[in-house]
Amino acid sequence: MTPKTLGEVPPGCRRRLLDHYGPSAEGWLRDAPSLLAEAAERWNLSWQGYHDAGHTSAVALVTALDGTPLILKAWYEPMRYRHEIAALQAWAGGPTADVIEAADDLSVAALELIGGRPGGAAPLSRKRQMVAAAIQGLHSLGRSRTTPDLPSLEHFRQDVVVPRIRQRAQSLDLGTMEALVKEACEGLSDLREDPTRTTILHADLYQENVLFDAGGHPRLIDPHPLVGDAVFDWAFWTVYYDLERGVPDRLATASRISRIPVPEIAPWCRVLAVDGLLYYAEIHDPAKPKIAKVLSSLMASSPGGDW
Repeated sequence: MTPKTLGEVPPGCRRRLLDHYGPSAEGWLRDAPSLLAEAAERWNLSWQGYHDAGHTSAVALVTALDGTPLILKAWYEPMRYRHEIAALQAWAGGPTADVIEAADDLSVAALELIGGRPGGAAPLSRKRQMVAAAIQGLHSLGRSRTTPDLPSLEHFRQDVVVPRIRQRAQSLDLGTMEALVKEACEGLSDLREDPTRTTILHADLYQENVLFDAGGHPRLIDPHPLVGDAVFDWAFWTVYYDLERGVPDRLATASRISRIPVPEIAPWCRVLAVDGLLYYAEIHDPAKPKIAKVLSSLMASSPGGDW
């Protein structure tokens, strides 16, 4: 008997995956409801409805037999599924979402629903410091446990980030931003990794990927994990957690909690910011002026981190 499905994925999910992956995702989007339904039947989960979020997966809300609410998530990319589940399992018991069930043949997993509802619960005060402490906790777990087979930061930096920065810097009409981008690109060779800080990186620390549990504590979800120097996560969080406010404060907090000097974090911040600026310029994203302002501030700061 064919498992009961929720019907087609929501229009928002469909649009985001097609924007992210292109027309090749069409067939998978048709199959996604059946993949979710098969996993739900396998694990005796009851449907609640779709949760229209994310750019690389289809997500539904389900309930376990004991009444526990869960997230059921189907990934378009099997490799991304394997990497994310491997990282979450390595971090089990830490400030992340627990993996309840996983089906490698479907690239579907049942995950803890943080805070008991989509979007999590309300945060406590001292939010910035608490999120920084969670990042540090994740890095400590990553260093203390067996490292899963994940892509390296070195590969990502050398073979993905730096080449795409150079390609876009040469091909895009940057207008008034050209001098800023050129100056930022001069720092591409300044990036250094310290092997003593190697850990499992979350590598996708946008604000939307930091939820809060029922106790108001941060939980880091939806990693795009790498293995490498913890400095990358601190730079990513500094730049991208909130493009409109708090960058200097996050940089100072990152240095204080991680004990990585600001002059070591700052070059990574600048490279991540110029990478984002060029990407937003290419796709005409309305966030381009925000990331341009962040990059300008980072370039204007001294090597010692004064703002």
